[in-house]
Amino acid sequence: MPKITTQQLRKRTQESAANATIKPRTIGLPYDKTQRSQKTAAKGGNSAAESSRHFGPMFNKDLGQHILINPLVSQGIVDKAHLKQTDIVLEVGPGTGNLTVKILEQAKKVIACEADARLAAELTKRVQGGPFQHKLEILHGDVMKRDLPYFDVCISNTPYQISSPLTFKLIFHRPIFRCAVLMFQREFAMRLVARPGDSLYGRLSVNCQLYSKVTHVMKVGKNNFKPPPNVESSVVKIEPLNPPPPVDFEEWDGMVRIVFSRKNKTLAANFKPTATMQMLENNYKTYCASNELMIEEEFDIKKKVLEVLEQTGFSDSRASKMDIDDLLKLLSAFHDADIHFC
Repeated sequence: MPKITTQQLRKRTQESAANATIKPRTIGLPYDKTQRSQKTAAKGGNSAAESSRHFGPMFNKDLGQHILINPLVSQGIVDKAHLKQTDIVLEVGPGTGNLTVKILEQAKKVIACEADARLAAELTKRVQGGPFQHKLEILHGDVMKRDLPYFDVCISNTPYQISSPLTFKLIFHRPIFRCAVLMFQREFAMRLVARPGDSLYGRLSVNCQLYSKVTHVMKVGKNNFKPPPNVESSVVKIEPLNPPPPVDFEEWDGMVRIVFSRKNKTLAANFKPTATMQMLENNYKTYCASNELMIEEEFDIKKKVLEVLEQTGFSDSRASKMDIDDLLKLLSAFHDADIHFC
């Protein structure tokens, strides 16, 4: 065995000591894609939130806030109103003012009714210091809870949840205005313009058409809004009849409600339910008592109602095929028989 010198032994000892101090390498866990994707998503979410702040105000879908962003559609709506330089325009739900600024270019004054204070502030800032500032008046609040001011024309990208009440609020507004150009959910709009025989023809159709001329203006796709609604939209033009027909709306609507309860059934069938006959009998007795009229000893409300239907020739008619004139004739015949609906 070869001899080891003192120098060689010292060198080997130093090498062993050096190797003893080397720490083992820590082997990491496999690459965690889930953990990284979560971090990335969180970072992306924050980025999206930041970018949305720069886009504009956050819209409240509970208030039906779907802002019209297509300028061609906005201009088309304003054009259909045929505005004059002397017109005062009521705009319901102006939002950020995309429609408003186009109306201001052609009208004498715009009264914008906005329920959301944030959007009202945005609209104020948009026209502030500009040539149209003096022509804009903003009413903050719910349009359905306030009296409407005088106006010549109404233009609205209508919040869909107030479509029906706003329509009839406008129709019964006095003094009578020239026209209203209104954006609605497409199905609601088509109900307004439906004619006898159409599948959507019903109580809403005849109630609106009794007091106004209603025409379909244009279809508007959901991608023309921000954020996009879940349904397609349409624009209609409503022109109130001037003078309006001398018809008591509560009487009219009371009869129409019965007639269209099952619009594809015969009128005789719609008037036969016990609850309907009981209501008409109570109304008949109340009317006779109020006007000091004698009630026949063998009075039978069912017989009396069916006689009216037979005499007018509408016993076997169906509401889905009856026009406004038919319904007015029927209401007049019931009144001649002292039968009332409210």
